[in-house]
Amino acid sequence: MKLRSIAITIFLILTMVPVFSEVYGHSMFNSAEETFGGYRVQVATLPEFPQLGETSQILFRVTDADFEEVDRFTLGARIFFNGQQIDAIPPESYEGAHIEMDHVWQNSGNHVVRVDLYDMEGTSKVLTYTFNMGTQSPFGYIFFISIIIGALTLGVVVTYIYFPEKLKFKSRS
Repeated sequence: MKLRSIAITIFLILTMVPVFSEVYGHSMFNSAEETFGGYRVQVATLPEFPQLGETSQILFRVTDADFEEVDRFTLGARIFFNGQQIDAIPPESYEGAHIEMDHVWQNSGNHVVRVDLYDMEGTSKVLTYTFNMGTQSPFGYIFFISIIIGALTLGVVVTYIYFPEKLKFKSRS
């Protein structure tokens, strides 16, 4: 029993030590990027899964084909749900490559966001980038609840295996 406890302790300590010295942040779940016409547009939402009826942010980032941030550009966006345009962000000139816009999502499900870049250097037309963005649905809650139930089940099983003498029930004889 003592050897098994030592082995488990060593295993836990070794799994907590970082194996790699470099860390890379993941992109947000509800994000995408597209390169077209010599420019790359990235779109994300904050929070990652927007809640219906609550203000969230749509984050935009514009770079050139070499991933250098574009200092000045004109951007507009249109938001569609079930093929119908439900909102629009009028074209406006921006300084700097990062834009944050507040938006309230009213419908659950997939939305199509079309981002338009106007008057970009080296192009003679409007560049349109298309992205799919999702809002929080019951699936998100089911996923989180299933993770919690799994963790609780693991805790019960581990407790039953390692502490059986504390869980002994008096039998009726």
